[in-house]
Amino acid sequence: MATTQKTIAIIGAGPAGLTAAEVLADANCDVHIFDAMPSPARKFLWAGKSGLNLTHAEPIEKFKSRFGLAREQLETALDTFTPTDIQRWADALNAETFVGSSGRVFPKKMKASPLLREWLRRLEAKGVTLHLRHKWVSFDGKELKFETPDGKKLVQADAIILALGGASYKRLGSDAAWVPIFDQLGIKIAPFKPANCGFEVNWSTHFVERFAGAPIKSVAIVTDEGRKKGEFIISNYGVEGSLVYANAARYRDQLYAKCEASLTVDLLPGKSEQQIATALDRQNKKQSFSNRLRKALRLTGAKAALLREAHPNAAQMDSRELARNIKNLEIQLERTRPIDEAISVAGGVKWSELDTHFMVERHPGLFVSGEMIDWEAPTGGYLLTACFATGRAAARGAINYLGLTNKA
Repeated sequence: MATTQKTIAIIGAGPAGLTAAEVLADANCDVHIFDAMPSPARKFLWAGKSGLNLTHAEPIEKFKSRFGLAREQLETALDTFTPTDIQRWADALNAETFVGSSGRVFPKKMKASPLLREWLRRLEAKGVTLHLRHKWVSFDGKELKFETPDGKKLVQADAIILALGGASYKRLGSDAAWVPIFDQLGIKIAPFKPANCGFEVNWSTHFVERFAGAPIKSVAIVTDEGRKKGEFIISNYGVEGSLVYANAARYRDQLYAKCEASLTVDLLPGKSEQQIATALDRQNKKQSFSNRLRKALRLTGAKAALLREAHPNAAQMDSRELARNIKNLEIQLERTRPIDEAISVAGGVKWSELDTHFMVERHPGLFVSGEMIDWEAPTGGYLLTACFATGRAAARGAINYLGLTNKA
């Protein structure tokens, strides 16, 4: 006896939604993707403008540890679509990858657009239908209501997967407009907070005018976990960049809990305090402070200016005190930048609302994926990997719910 093909509605045409669509199409479902924007995967394209960091090539156990408190809930999804699987997937889309010196994985073409074009072609070939300019406004059982340029549209589906993103970069589609709908449905949501974000600092006008946009390279961030080398950027509002983002959750939570936090920087991680003090002592005290820093330590430009900004009296310090401050330079953080500027967010649908298949327990047949869920991770390929993995996991959950054969 022939079975009726199941119809699946996916709302959100980002990485999680497109990944879910592919898995469901392979299970012979009638798959429809709806998105409010005029074109799909806008944040994905934005992320790939300067190099699409798809995933990270570090050992899988270390990789999974990057997800902190959400590791346990994400582990099965991550195990079934690993960084190695992502590389194979990209290769199949003519987006051959390479591993950079930091372990980050990129397509050789370094952009998202070629990969996305191939991906959309493959989905179309599998029978997936994409509906753009369809804004989801309500949900009643298995019936969805959309606002479209042609007026209201009602859609019924056997299962629904939501991949609507978080609350950052509204202009790209992640506007959290789904939160009021979930509130009406009684689905609990952890408040959104910025992740991988910049922080505001009360820089002096002179410092901003001269050094806004300057990279602070070959330094280390000092935390209770040790010293992590890298770089960050002085911005007109404060600090941003990879080293800041890697520790953003720590500083954000300190600001939220205590209304204070400081970024501690080692300006010369290759030298010990004693070595710095000794090198300074060898210099002629009659030289200018700038010359002493330059000749003894090769400390010039934005780094030297940052030292003066944090310690206006640095020139009067003895060598040992100056060495201590060079190794542990404290920058007082005032607040996070607005959530809409954050690369990603913490918060979202609480894990207690979901079963192990990413289905909302109080609404059978409704699944969620991607940044809608309460997890966070640093930059470095972890964000995209979890979006891919949870999209696939939600699709497999829908296949299981509908009693279909899972080919993924």
